[in-house]
Parts: sequence; C-alpha cells; structure tokens
Amino acid sequence: MRVAILTFDGFNELDSFIALGLINRLKPQGWIAEVASPNSHVTSMNGVTVDAQRPLEFANEADVVLFGSGIYTRAIAQNSKLLDQLRLDPLRQIIGAQCSGTLLLARLGLLGDIPACTDVSSKPWVVEAGVLVTDEPFRARGPIATAGGCLASVYLATWVMARGAGVDAAASALHYVAPVGEKDEFVAHALGVVTPFLDT
Repeated sequence: MRVAILTFDGFNELDSFIALGLINRLKPQGWIAEVASPNSHVTSMNGVTVDAQRPLEFANEADVVLFGSGIYTRAIAQNSKLLDQLRLDPLRQIIGAQCSGTLLLARLGLLGDIPACTDVSSKPWVVEAGVLVTDEPFRARGPIATAGGCLASVYLATWVMARGAGVDAAASALHYVAPVGEKDEFVAHALGVVTPFLDT
C-alpha cells in the first residue's frame, strides 16, 4: 500500500510524523508512507525543514491519502491552482484528514454530508465550509475519515492500518510504539476508538 502524507509549509509535525512513523511499521507487509508536498522541501510551524519524498501529485495514484494540518491551511484551501492538482477518488482510495486538514477535504468536495472532526481552532473554518463538525476525536464513513486534536493522529493512522491491513497488523504496530507498562491498554484504547468505524 502506498500512502501519501500531504504536508504543506507551516505543517504540524505531530500530524505528519506520527502517521508516517506508525504506518511505516507495516513495511514488512509492503506498506510505505511518504511525505508528499507541492515543493521540494517544506518547513513546519516550528521551523523543522524536511525534504519531500514525493510530489503532491503522488496523492492521485496513492492507495491512501492523509491530509495533515498546519498554520497555512486556510490559505491553501483558497488556492485553487494548488488544490486542482489533486484528483482523489474515494472509490479506490482511503482518504483521511487531521485537524485543519478537514477543511481541505471539504474544499475538495469529499465530505458531502459526512459529520467530521477537526481541532478547536479550525472548527469555525470547517463549519463555514458547510461541514457538520462533531465533538469527537475520530470519525469515519466508508473510505473517508477525519480526526481532531494533534494526538488523534494515532487514531487516524490506526484506522488506516486496520482498514487496509487488518486489526491484528494495526495492533502489532501500535504495540511496538506504545509506552512501556501501558502497551495493552494503549492498543485496546486506540482500537476501541476506530473499530466501530471499520464497517461503516
């Protein structure tokens, strides 16, 4: 499975890197998650600069596409030239968004009437885009999911892994990264959040 982590200038490191790190625990099963960006490199909201591993257009052929958030998401949502490069298809792709990334899903017309999650700061913009925002950390319907709150990126990544590779594979990846002494509880909690949405 090829996973595009869409990452723009001003990105939130937690959103992009937690998903990247977790999903790449499935490399032995043939998964690979990569940072996809419109530029050759992007700088985070805290000044961390990383090289893009793939161009933005990679999202159009990836099996999974995840939108992170960032401090410039509202401007990106108004950049038609940039968003027009994305031709995503929920009939053949798993698509998710984290925090303000939900606004980009809305602008691309991918949410429809699906209730969605976002962070507190981004909520007014997402509501303004016509989306019903729920006060939950994670929600999915079919191949579309949203998460709200930086650390809810764990739930988004868990859902992607469970949906694409199975619950056991997701549990194994989570167990590896979970805090020592809390591994079973951590895995059970994350799976408990996303499992109700695996068959929706």
